[in-house]
Amino acid sequence: MMQKNDLLSLRAENLGADMEGVCRHEGLAVFVPGLLPGEEAPVRIVKTEKRFAFGKLESLPASPSPFRQEPDCAAYPRCGGCTARHMTYDATLESKRRHVADCFLRIGHLAVDVPPLLGMEAPLAYRNKTALPAGGAVQDPQLGFFAPRSHRLIPMTDCPNAMAPSGEIARAVQHWMKEFRIAPYDESTGQGILRHLVLRVNREHRTMVTLAAAKKPAHLAELWDRLEPLGAVSLYYNENPDRTNVIFGKRFFLIYGQETLSDTLCGLQFELSPASFFQVNPSQTEILYRTALEFAGLHPGDTLCDVYCGAGTISLMMAEHCRQVTGIEIVPEAVINARENAERNGIRNAVFHQGKAEDLLPRMVNDGLRPEVIVVDPPRKGLELSVIDAVAQARPDRLVYISCNPATQARDAALLKERGYEIRRIQPVDMFPFTSHIETIVLLQRQNS
Repeated sequence: MMQKNDLLSLRAENLGADMEGVCRHEGLAVFVPGLLPGEEAPVRIVKTEKRFAFGKLESLPASPSPFRQEPDCAAYPRCGGCTARHMTYDATLESKRRHVADCFLRIGHLAVDVPPLLGMEAPLAYRNKTALPAGGAVQDPQLGFFAPRSHRLIPMTDCPNAMAPSGEIARAVQHWMKEFRIAPYDESTGQGILRHLVLRVNREHRTMVTLAAAKKPAHLAELWDRLEPLGAVSLYYNENPDRTNVIFGKRFFLIYGQETLSDTLCGLQFELSPASFFQVNPSQTEILYRTALEFAGLHPGDTLCDVYCGAGTISLMMAEHCRQVTGIEIVPEAVINARENAERNGIRNAVFHQGKAEDLLPRMVNDGLRPEVIVVDPPRKGLELSVIDAVAQARPDRLVYISCNPATQARDAALLKERGYEIRRIQPVDMFPFTSHIETIVLLQRQNS
């Protein structure tokens, strides 16, 4: 009987949803991060459950997989932001493709031919937003990332996923903290000042810097003098005195520079504030949205409903290809952003409504909403049954379903099939290289339409 702390020699058969090796021992699945299919290595059992267990590599396999590579980040895998930097990029894409196909077959009972992922040519420096918690001591402050499922800080300023000049700015802030004794916030005592450094970078590598702090730090003029030559265009202070693990408090104060950061996406102009909703990987987001537009097959006379529309990026990008767009979003600030973005880009055929999709969409359909195309981009939990029923009642010709969770997407696709919608196309996109995250677009069409 397998027990915690047992040392076993295990061989990985395949990869799990989080890119961990899946081994078998005494009929149980053992999940081992860092082990690749075909590799055998000594594994220490760290946790056991009735049907599965978790293990930890004691040493690297003697015969490494041809898909293994040396990680290019000193903090990997301790920081937990990535799960697959020990694999070649092509191997991560194939693993994700197989995971999508497996979800649709195993969960949705749908045999779908999943094409290769649309990946990045250079899968580095793709994140335009980075949040670095502060830690350490006043005499030796640190910035970095929290280890998985903990608030233990892994010191790091140069994340390979972050757009330049994030690393330079993070180091400048860290040096400023040390020189002027700006104490990092201590969650256990509630003492200290700086909680998080949040950086937002546009495609011209201009940066909005926000200091989330328990109280306003001193010596901000000295900090600005160091940041502006590095490309910073704004310095904000966010007031967050509460004993909470939420990054931002409610109030933002512009200390130096301009109020907003300008950026572009899909040919549209956006003005971003520290709390604005915006896609993290702009180049892959454009690929995702253009694929969704292709799937939608819009005609000039069509109407479209964009459910879970966020700040309206998809709605506004598709608006020029159809007659009318209606957006639905639960977050009030996102709806305000969407309306502002429409006005900024001169788009007058898009309207946005604030409310829960599961309440608002059925009500609007009952009131006569009958779009030719519906786009849904729900959270990880997928679609509520009331949304699925409202879609079926609205009877759109085409439904474009964007998801960050192929498991719930497969479940929902099966429910939509029961209501007369068949999968016509599917395309996964790699939004976050070297992680387990997958974004998948599915086109479902009403039968006999």
